[in-house]
Amino acid sequence: MRATRTMGFEEEFLLLDADGAAQPKAEAVLGWLRANPAPGALRFEPELQPIQVEAVSAVHTDMAALRAELLTSRERLAAAGLDCGVAVVPIGTAPRRWEHAPDTAMADRYACIRGRFEGAMRSYSACGAHVHVGVESRDLAVAVINHLRPWLPTLIAAGANSPFHGGRDSGYDSWRIAEQSRFPGFGLPPYTGSAADYDERIATLIDCGVLVDDHMSFWLARPSDAYPTVEIRAVDTAATVDDAILQAVLSRGLVHKAVHELAAGIEGPRFDAQLGAAAVWSAARFGLAGRAVDPVEGVRVPAIHLLDRMVEWISEELEELGDLDLAHRLLRTLRFAGTGADRQRAAARSGLAGLVDSFRLGRASAPEPMPALGP
Repeated sequence: MRATRTMGFEEEFLLLDADGAAQPKAEAVLGWLRANPAPGALRFEPELQPIQVEAVSAVHTDMAALRAELLTSRERLAAAGLDCGVAVVPIGTAPRRWEHAPDTAMADRYACIRGRFEGAMRSYSACGAHVHVGVESRDLAVAVINHLRPWLPTLIAAGANSPFHGGRDSGYDSWRIAEQSRFPGFGLPPYTGSAADYDERIATLIDCGVLVDDHMSFWLARPSDAYPTVEIRAVDTAATVDDAILQAVLSRGLVHKAVHELAAGIEGPRFDAQLGAAAVWSAARFGLAGRAVDPVEGVRVPAIHLLDRMVEWISEELEELGDLDLAHRLLRTLRFAGTGADRQRAAARSGLAGLVDSFRLGRASAPEPMPALGP
C-alpha cells in the first residue's frame, strides 16, 4: 500500500514593471484577488514588503493535486497582475535595487520587523518557496530537522533562482541566500534535542532582542508554529510549477526518510557549524553546476553528485510515496533546462526586460532551456 504524508506549499512572488523595477502594489493585487475569489481553498497573503505577495496551498497528499492547485494559483496571480498593471514574477530577488519607504503610520508586525533590522531590511526583496511536510509530533519534527541539515544546501543549489541584484548579475546563483544571511537566526538550524530545546533557543534570541517574536526565524528548516509540519524554507521561489513540484517531492522524501531513520534508532549526523555555513554559501554562490561542500565529510564535491546521492538515499521512500518516477522525470528536466538561475541569465541576455518578459506569470513562452548538467 502506498504511504501517505501530507504536504502544503507556500510561494512568494515579486511585483515588477516591464524593466524589472519593483512595484509596491501588493495591496492592489490582493484587493483584486479578494474581489475575484477563486474556487477551492486558495489563499493569498501580504508579505514582508509591499512588492511581494504570497500564495498558500491547501493540504495535499497527492502531487498531481498540488500541481493543479499551484497552476490555478499562478493563473489567478497573473490575472490580478494584468488588471493592476504589474508583472507577477516567480524569482527570488528583485533584479533592480529598490528601497522601502517607511510608513510611519503602520504599527503591524511587519513594520516592527522592518524597524528592528533597519538598513538590512530597506532593500530586502527575498522571495522563497516553503514546503510543509506533515509529521506526527513537534518533537519528531525537531528530530527530523536534524536529519535534514546536511541536505538543505543541496536543495538550495537545485532551487537557485535569484542571480540578479542591483541591476546586474551578482555572481551568485541564489542572491536571496546572501540577502538573508544578514539576519540573526539564518542558515542551517542548530542541532536540537527536543521541541522544548528548540523553543528555548528561540526564546533566548527573542530575549536578546534579535528576533521580534516566536513566529520569526531565518533558519532554513524549522518546526512550523502554525501547522503540525516540518517547514523547509531553503529555496528561492520556483521559476515554474514543475520546479516547485520537484522541491515538494524531494522535501517530502527527505522527511519520510528521516522518520524511517529515527524509527530505526538512527539520529541525524552532527558536523561542524562552519562546514555547514560553508555548504550553504557554496550552494548559493555556485548553484548546481559548480562545486559544493559536503558538510558531513568536510570535502568539496560536484554539486550535481550530492544531488544524485541525496536522491539515491531517499529512493525507497520516494517509491513508497509514489513519487519516484515523477522525481526522475523532473530531475531530467532540471539537468536539461538548468536551474532558475541558469534560465534567468539566458533570458537576461537581451536585458532585464527580457528576464521579466520570460518569467512573468501568464507569459506566452517558457524560459529558454539550458544545456544538461553533469555527466
